Amino acid sequence: MSKRKAKHKGITEKVRQGKPLHAKGWLFRRHGLELLISLFLIVATFAVFRHVQNHAFLNFDDHAYVTENRHVQSGLTLEGVTWAFTTTHAANWHPLTWLSHMLDCQLYGLNPGGHHFTNLVFHIASTLLLFLALKRMTGALWRSGFVAALFALHPLHVESVAWVAERKDVLSAFFWMLTMWTYIRYIERPKLNRYLLVLLSFALGLLSKPMLVTLPFVLLLLDYWPLRRFQLRQSSGNPKSPISKPMNPGDQKSIALRLIREKTPFFVLCAASSILTIFAQQKGRAIVSLGYYPLGSRIANALVSYVSYIEKMIWPRHLAVFYPYQEMLPLWKVVGSGLLLVGVSVLAIRAARRCPSLMVGWLWYLGTLVPVIGLVQVGGQAMADRYTYVPLIGLFIMIVWSVPDILAGWRHRRVILSVSGGLLLSLLMIVTNLQVKHWENDITLFEHSLDVTSNNYLSHTTLGLALGRQEKIQEAIDHFAESLRIKPNYAETHNGMGIALAHQGRYQEAVDHFTESLRIKPDFAEVYNNLGALFLRQGKNEEAIVYFKEALRIKPDYAEVHNNLGTLLSRQGKNQEAIAQFAEALRLKPDYAEVHINLGLAYLMTGDKASALEEYKILKKLNPDLANKLYQRILK
Repeated sequence: MSKRKAKHKGITEKVRQGKPLHAKGWLFRRHGLELLISLFLIVATFAVFRHVQNHAFLNFDDHAYVTENRHVQSGLTLEGVTWAFTTTHAANWHPLTWLSHMLDCQLYGLNPGGHHFTNLVFHIASTLLLFLALKRMTGALWRSGFVAALFALHPLHVESVAWVAERKDVLSAFFWMLTMWTYIRYIERPKLNRYLLVLLSFALGLLSKPMLVTLPFVLLLLDYWPLRRFQLRQSSGNPKSPISKPMNPGDQKSIALRLIREKTPFFVLCAASSILTIFAQQKGRAIVSLGYYPLGSRIANALVSYVSYIEKMIWPRHLAVFYPYQEMLPLWKVVGSGLLLVGVSVLAIRAARRCPSLMVGWLWYLGTLVPVIGLVQVGGQAMADRYTYVPLIGLFIMIVWSVPDILAGWRHRRVILSVSGGLLLSLLMIVTNLQVKHWENDITLFEHSLDVTSNNYLSHTTLGLALGRQEKIQEAIDHFAESLRIKPNYAETHNGMGIALAHQGRYQEAVDHFTESLRIKPDFAEVYNNLGALFLRQGKNEEAIVYFKEALRIKPDYAEVHNNLGTLLSRQGKNQEAIAQFAEALRLKPDYAEVHINLGLAYLMTGDKASALEEYKILKKLNPDLANKLYQRILK
């Protein structure tokens, strides 16, 4: 071994072990490179994702998380914090995610740019922590930086960053990386306070998203490589002191058991989080029964999805917000996917001693996808880009650590790796930037989804709802009709079709679709409200009251229903009762402009001009046009 290589190996080992370096000039250069790589990661990631600050909220889960959630819109309050820790809203239990949305509303209100910016900040922070953690564990500066760059800039990760409702992804990933970093610091100097800090970081991650239940297993993988704790003498008191002689199987078993016992509190937290998650998803009726998607179909979909994610990582094309579930996949595809996964697993395990990064990276990928691979099916998607946010790190580690070793004998290896790496990152930045633009609003997102998928009933429905809000009613009806052709028993589509038909005055057809929606989903509060509003429009007050009351029975905090019921009572001359309903609507949704004008008019009907003027003052800030209408009535 040459002197230069020997010196480099010695320095790398010191960095891996966290020991001080006496070569001050070299240390300065290395910290300078670390800073430059960090700056590149920040600037490149911000440049690629900067447009998200101009994106709108989506009517696809964003309404449940922010735009129609009164608890979140109220900001950080005692009532809101209590709700965050006790609710199973959106079929999840992730209180820290709710608190982050509340803080955003307190800082930015309902300005979507601020909410998107927070997502981007967490994505950048996770990228930096990943880089620093890998570098600290391995001492490989450039490889660690390249893995972090792939994580930051890959198009598959756009969904997690550009979708406000996926705050849980970027927030939990931040705590995932923080747990890794604090774990490394604990390994370097085992102390109780450092161990508790690791446990706290992990707990905060679980409070953000339960997908972190796989993290303790990843920590065990990191113990194997690059931390090599399975190969260290335990009697020395220093977990970094190397073995002086080969260990016998008994020693290895003892070390393995000790490392597993070390993770016991983590596994306890995982169990608690899993129980709460299953309870929340069952309560929210998000878990699909085996009768709907049989176990055989789920296993087949899981095998194909594992390979599809790898394919999309290598060639990120036809990325969509929703991939429809296919119950009958081609047999050749299922068998081929299974054989590929088994083959790679066997090769990675066999190469574990010679190239441990292959096994660790591969098992990282396989293991971290288990909670979302579809064996427990939640929702109607076959797969989702957001599910790859953390798992792809395993594949990135495999590639980045193995390719340079494969090219070890090449004369111009460094030049080849530098040029090809730079080209790859440049291409990823271009593709990711294009993918970010698809997430600008509902129309651009779901039109793109329809362009790259087939039989996508959900995209047709969501696009139809978006077009309906723009009063492009016939276009909306066309999309609803196509969605019903693909999936006739989708309650949300029947509801959307009913709304569109009612706009065209086709009331009986609208009632038929609303009724069918309730047959499929009997507790659909929005449909009861829509039926009530339709009967109210026709002057059928008694029928309308029945449906409004049923909507409130299902969903007591439904501001729109309180407004509609108040409007009905006002028409019946029951102004005091109407005022009570309008007041309740405003308690639930303080910036509801339509309710303010209705309340102002109700006050006028009772002769209370002073209260009507107060509503006018509020309306001036919310909706000047409605404020002028109310003022004209006050003048009369």
